[in-house]
Amino acid sequence: MMRNNVLQQQQFKDSALKMISLCSLIIVGVVETKSTIEPCNSSQACPSLLSYLLPWDSMLSEIATRFNVNVSDIMAANSAFPITASCGNEIVRAGSTVKIPATCECVDGIRRSVSAVYKVKASDTLESISEGYGGLVSADQIGSFNKAVPLVDGDVVVIPLPCSCMKNQNNGESAVYMSYVVQKGETLGSVAAYFGTTISDLETVNGLGQPTVLPGDILSIPIPACSSATLNWYNESLIVPNGSYALTATNCIKCTCAPQGLKMQCFPSGMDVHCYNLRCKGSNLAIGDEHLEYSNAGCNVTQCVYRGHRGGKILSSLINSSYLQCPDNKNSSAATCWQPSAPNLADPFVLSPSPSPSLFPLPVSEAALMTHAYDYDYDYERRLHLFSFICRMLHLFFPMLLLCFLI
Repeated sequence: MMRNNVLQQQQFKDSALKMISLCSLIIVGVVETKSTIEPCNSSQACPSLLSYLLPWDSMLSEIATRFNVNVSDIMAANSAFPITASCGNEIVRAGSTVKIPATCECVDGIRRSVSAVYKVKASDTLESISEGYGGLVSADQIGSFNKAVPLVDGDVVVIPLPCSCMKNQNNGESAVYMSYVVQKGETLGSVAAYFGTTISDLETVNGLGQPTVLPGDILSIPIPACSSATLNWYNESLIVPNGSYALTATNCIKCTCAPQGLKMQCFPSGMDVHCYNLRCKGSNLAIGDEHLEYSNAGCNVTQCVYRGHRGGKILSSLINSSYLQCPDNKNSSAATCWQPSAPNLADPFVLSPSPSPSLFPLPVSEAALMTHAYDYDYDYERRLHLFSFICRMLHLFFPMLLLCFLI
């Protein structure tokens, strides 16, 4: 009798353990991946980034359509240059990671990017649509945001993508936040090391109670950025993540974020557009050019810097600096349409001519010559000289013409 009781107790324990294990599996199966939820109460949007792991081969134009952005925006976010009409046909292979620029808005009290919309096809499911966005949004999130309306061929659904603003600051420095999907085998430490940040910083930003992440979790990664806030620009502001660039002034000016010191550098884009006032007044230096003069006391540098634009006119000014030693100069190199690089290790394009002992001013840079540039002040001066020359000729020959007429 006693033996039977022991056997019954053991069977009960085994059954209980099996039930606990089964419950654990069920619980694990329904646990949703973690993502950063940033409450908001401001209608002001901010720039953000998405780290998109391509699920299949796609042309740049297809990726741009998928996220409702321009091809040039994607190329700028990934520091790919030059931008040409054929770049949209460039194929990016499956498994590549592409940075997607996204506008982070305040939607129902939470930061979300809702500019991306998807046109449903007959064979689509919420799961297949989610797969197309590389795990940045789940099937449940798409269904919930669109009020669980059944998918109908030809209908359009909004894709609620993750994003963060955090006032575009991190530890008191300018930053743009990128939503990153944790991959299999990654840890918080490996992600922090890859993006050049710390585990504690990621814990703080993402509100993590412990340094543990799972595949599919979405982390907000602070990417150091260059800001124009202290550059005294006229009626314009830019924030450019390290490893990216921005086109401004109707694509005439390209601004990059140099990794050394996170200093924004702007110069003519070299794109096939008509631009005006690319030279600094009183010099032949174009925006982004610099002139170095060597002396026994060190080095004097004159730079032509961008100051914003107004009504089609590009503003600039000359600044002078003195150094004990001339700064190093790096020449930019050409790139193919698509050559994305690591977000934190990219070397943005820097335009700076080699040191030259030639007399001031230097010729206009090659990038400025590539752009169809017309300087209003320069053209005005030429016209003024031509008008003055005609007046002098008339003054000289008019009496003779008048005499001939009278005779």
